[in-house]
Amino acid sequence: MSQTPNVNVQTFLNEHPFSGFQWLVFGLCFCIVLLDGFDTAAIGYIAPSLIQEWGVTKPALAPVLSAALFGLAAGALSAGPLADRFGRKRLLVVSVLIFGVACLASSFAGSLTELSVLRFVPGLGLGAAMPNAVTLMSEYCPDARRATLTNAMFCGFPLGASLGGFLAAWMIPQWGWRSVLGLGGLAPLVLVVLLLVFLPESVRYMVAKGFSVERIRGVLCRISSAADKAIAFVMTEKVHAPTEGSGIGVVLSRSYVVGSAALWVAYFMGLVIFYALINWMPVLFKDGGLDPKTATLISALFPLGGVGAILFGWLMDRFNANRVIAVGYFLTAAAIYAIGHAAGSIGLLVAVVFGAGAIMNTAQSSMPALAAAFYPTRGRATGVAWMLGIGRFGGIAGSFLVAELSARQLDFGSIFAVVAVPGLIAGAALLVKEFVHPEAAGAKPKMAEAAGH
Repeated sequence: MSQTPNVNVQTFLNEHPFSGFQWLVFGLCFCIVLLDGFDTAAIGYIAPSLIQEWGVTKPALAPVLSAALFGLAAGALSAGPLADRFGRKRLLVVSVLIFGVACLASSFAGSLTELSVLRFVPGLGLGAAMPNAVTLMSEYCPDARRATLTNAMFCGFPLGASLGGFLAAWMIPQWGWRSVLGLGGLAPLVLVVLLLVFLPESVRYMVAKGFSVERIRGVLCRISSAADKAIAFVMTEKVHAPTEGSGIGVVLSRSYVVGSAALWVAYFMGLVIFYALINWMPVLFKDGGLDPKTATLISALFPLGGVGAILFGWLMDRFNANRVIAVGYFLTAAAIYAIGHAAGSIGLLVAVVFGAGAIMNTAQSSMPALAAAFYPTRGRATGVAWMLGIGRFGGIAGSFLVAELSARQLDFGSIFAVVAVPGLIAGAALLVKEFVHPEAAGAKPKMAEAAGH
């Protein structure tokens, strides 16, 4: 490679071992997603405390539980096109700063209305951060390990959500619910400093945008010194890149619109399940007779199972990724239904909640890697961000869904039976994507798209 003056960046990533520099990128992106999971799940864990302290009803909590999700949707929908235009790193630093400051401010809320407003702003930052972290990570991965590594990085989200539950169960009795939000605000501010110092721009983005050879070479030399002889850099795409100039144009082009819609539906339905359960399980279990601490600890097992996404990533790198995740969603539907029939035994409930979480979060955590592989570089950040952003409305729907089912006085088992249905819809959507885009799973690289100057 060092004897070749024209270097294909993806070939370079494929032919060299995954370096310490790439693990640094992995670690920083993992921390971003970890804090995203912590913050978005924290509100569900403090919900029983809010009911007790402010004397509100369960349906009255729905606006608070969904406020951040509106922000998440707005942040993702706007940040994707911006990242495709201005770069991944800049958007990541600004977005992490926003959600850190805003989350810290929400810990001082004095009323339900004030908390709802303050929870919207962290969502803007979180919505922008996650898709750009996924995109940046995927663009530093070799082809053969992209899904595995991206999924492993995205495991930070369910781990962060689960960590929030365990910390909440420990912190709330000692320092109150505000301490959980305070921690969720301080940690991102520390991370901002690390991102400014250590996080690089995406090398594929730099080539696509015609950055200087010196800057691109400087980054690739941190992966391998074999890049130091390069006088130009080129890039190939495994997927077709349409002629539209903007990221939005790529995502909505005739070549991609059906697959885009299928990704939106699948991710939307997955988040209906995730937020319906992560926000309401502590309350539902408490109403079912468990003490608040036990209800919170059992609920925290649900997102913990997302580490199974590493296995799905391995399978996606070797088999048809659409079918792998579709099977995961179908199994999710069965597992969520089973939770509604396990309330009679603590031991059985623990096992079923963990199992359901492992299946559901594994499928959901694999979606960003699927989207990142589906789109070309020019539209990748927009494609991933719009899937995550539109999907967030599923989280809003899930938060209100359980509130409405509770208001209609459905019993424990019936609530979980209704929440299981979106899993069937998500799996069907991915099968539609596979039918329309059968070439995506085994695509070969296209000709060079851009070069560094």
